[in-house]
Amino acid sequence: MGSEGDDQQSPLLGSYASSFDPEESFQRTGTQWTAMAHVITGVIGAGVLSLAWSVAQLGWIAGPVMLIVFAGITVFSTYLLCDCYRSPDPEHGPTRNSSYTQAVKFYLGGKNQRWCGLFANESLYGAGIAYNITAASSVRAIQRSNCYHKEGHNASCAYGDSFYMVLFGVIQIVMSQIPDFHNMEWLSIVAAIMSFSYASIGLGLGFAKVVENGKIKGSIEGISASNTADKTWLVFQALGDIAFAYPYSLILLEIQDTLKAPPPENKTMKKASMSAILITTFFYLCCGCFGYAAFGDDTPGNLLTGFGFFEPYWLIDFANACIILHLVGGYQVYSQPVFAFVERWVTRKFPDSGFVNKFYTLKLPLLPAFQMNLLRICFRTTYVISTTGIAMIFPYFNQVLGLLGALNFWPLAIYFPVEMYLVQKKIGAWTRTWIILRTFSLVCLLVSIITLVGSVEGIISAKLS
Repeated sequence: MGSEGDDQQSPLLGSYASSFDPEESFQRTGTQWTAMAHVITGVIGAGVLSLAWSVAQLGWIAGPVMLIVFAGITVFSTYLLCDCYRSPDPEHGPTRNSSYTQAVKFYLGGKNQRWCGLFANESLYGAGIAYNITAASSVRAIQRSNCYHKEGHNASCAYGDSFYMVLFGVIQIVMSQIPDFHNMEWLSIVAAIMSFSYASIGLGLGFAKVVENGKIKGSIEGISASNTADKTWLVFQALGDIAFAYPYSLILLEIQDTLKAPPPENKTMKKASMSAILITTFFYLCCGCFGYAAFGDDTPGNLLTGFGFFEPYWLIDFANACIILHLVGGYQVYSQPVFAFVERWVTRKFPDSGFVNKFYTLKLPLLPAFQMNLLRICFRTTYVISTTGIAMIFPYFNQVLGLLGALNFWPLAIYFPVEMYLVQKKIGAWTRTWIILRTFSLVCLLVSIITLVGSVEGIISAKLS
């Protein structure tokens, strides 16, 4: 990884006299603070709610250690990827790689870009499914806490979640008409505030429950299972949940593309990433550890839904409402790159199509004029409907998060950033740096394989039960 001096002098970075790209129609105005908001919105999401359960499976030593290890891995891969935003062009000078797949194509070629695109779009699509499941479970948690408050803790407060998945999908159909990343800074800031709010409440409730219990629950080896095989599957699944909670490599370059310059975008993005990961790791450790300390062997899969029996019920309701509001923004953070990728491809494919390229102005009372496009309306609506439908078929919170984390952790957060860095820095085979990076990649691949196996087994068991 280059030093700050390298960031300023590297020929890859080119001139930073202006943030305006003459080939684009927008001015880049992002700062370290807006980038942090985007990162926190993308990172602190559904994953934080499963961390108490993950710590419970791993125990008091392995649980916190693995949270820190994955944080370190994320910082390392992020630093590699930040330097890939600017790339040399022999004819036109340094150019921007404004998306992850664009950077992969420049450094690794078209074949790798196609593989990357497959994993990338699956990852972003999967995040939408996970966010739908989480939002519905939070609405159900609000209903349960209100029911227990009114009817008593012995009441049968069971609620379905299909209706709320549909409702979340309807909201996302409307929100998906936001044109692109450059028009949603406000949404990320609101979502980041919601992240802090519910993570803080989860931390506070966990701490209060520990004080109420008068002791710290849990054990070094974690929750026991009926046999060694079941324990192994649960440990693997827990690692997948942690893997899902951290990496945001796929949206890093889109976030970096919103930054103004000077200073160099990679320098700003590294600072924003480090700050955001330190903040999220603090919350992750607190929520995961206090949640396990509060519930012990009864730690729920979704931390805040586990407080349904407890008072003050209004605080639990508020926390879950913050989750829902955050997920509205988080869904868009992960969906906008897919929208941009597909719409750019269709626009190039059909440059003369009115359906694809014609925009219509919609003016509603008291609101600014809004540009509408038939392709955008049809494709984005279909996309949201499909994520909602799959979420209704597989509404398994921990298992789905583990599966998504396992599928995407190695290829997107490790393999492609490492390979691009090796090409960019022209690192020769069998040099010390080459051996370290390839060993790092291999170890992370093994982790991804075992977490994938554990998560698939969890989904099959949940579906059969």
